[in-house]
Amino acid sequence: MNRNLSIGLLGSRGIPNRYGGYEQFAAKLGSHLVERGHKVTVYTVSEHPLKNKYWKGIRRIRVMNPETRIGTSGQFIYDLLANLDSRKRDFDIVYHLGYTSDSVWYFFWAKRSIHMVNMDGLEWARSKYNFAVRRFLKFAEALATRRSIFLISDSHPIKEYLENKYTTPVKYLTYGADIPEQFSEQIPENYNLKPGNYDLVVSRIIPDNNIIAAIQAKIQSEDNVPLVIVGNNNRFKKKLIRQYSHETNVIFLNPIYEKDILNSLRRFCRFYIHGHSVGGTNPSLLEAMACGCNIIAHRNDFNQAVLGKDAVYFSRAGELSQILTNNDVADYNIRIKNNLEKIRKHYNWEIICNGYEKIFNEALDSA
Repeated sequence: MNRNLSIGLLGSRGIPNRYGGYEQFAAKLGSHLVERGHKVTVYTVSEHPLKNKYWKGIRRIRVMNPETRIGTSGQFIYDLLANLDSRKRDFDIVYHLGYTSDSVWYFFWAKRSIHMVNMDGLEWARSKYNFAVRRFLKFAEALATRRSIFLISDSHPIKEYLENKYTTPVKYLTYGADIPEQFSEQIPENYNLKPGNYDLVVSRIIPDNNIIAAIQAKIQSEDNVPLVIVGNNNRFKKKLIRQYSHETNVIFLNPIYEKDILNSLRRFCRFYIHGHSVGGTNPSLLEAMACGCNIIAHRNDFNQAVLGKDAVYFSRAGELSQILTNNDVADYNIRIKNNLEKIRKHYNWEIICNGYEKIFNEALDSA
């Protein structure tokens, strides 16, 4: 039975999206549920530039986020404050987007609400973390299962891992992407890029996303097509810029949040290089598929679960270098067509949001 629900989304940095996948997801799911008559609240960091209480019918509750002042540990304070506030609300469902800094507060989770957790990827497997942090993340993963009626996985390999390790029921619901209606060749030209004559990476600038492998492959390759890297500003990016600033074929752009600009940059690249090696279904990969990109992806279970045979894969910089040098990837038009069909039939926001509405009602019926 469908009913009008009050739903709280915790764990993202808020809406509208200026940060990443969870924020894009919260905006899409929230607006869909509001259109269906549900009340949706999304917790948002205090420094978000939009001050409005509502956005597209979604209530925004701004919470102090000290992360910008004290570093990563500030995430724990932000999540604690969001959870404490949620106890004052009458949410039917509280959906936690991720567990890394939120699950440690599970004993503060609102007792009157039903809780579900999106488990994201294998955070403890990320190479950027030391042994102690990885051990903590495995502990946090286990904590996330304690009061969750369902765990949500966006990837079949992650779902299989969770089912083998925990007893909490796991539901598969992935992310989506919109196929853009139009593109502009003028946009790459605004960045002094020739349409069809640059390779592109759009990614968080972290080691797990194989940014260094892409750069080294470009340096080793014999082609003169520039590699353009779009991503967030952080210490790792600054280090890479210092290290490779003399390479004329490697171009770092500032963060770009405007969807139309990103979509056109994707559309007119020669190759889209997706180096993500840890995680589930990656939203930036789906967006590249939706833009009709010719995709070269890191070889791992997560990327292969999405792309199947419709990509060229690499494991190391040398392998990627050969692909870039040869530039003889056959049948790319067929792969592009197949990937667009996947977006229409499977990674479709309408289908995904309908699935969430069904699972939220199922959770209430089974509580």
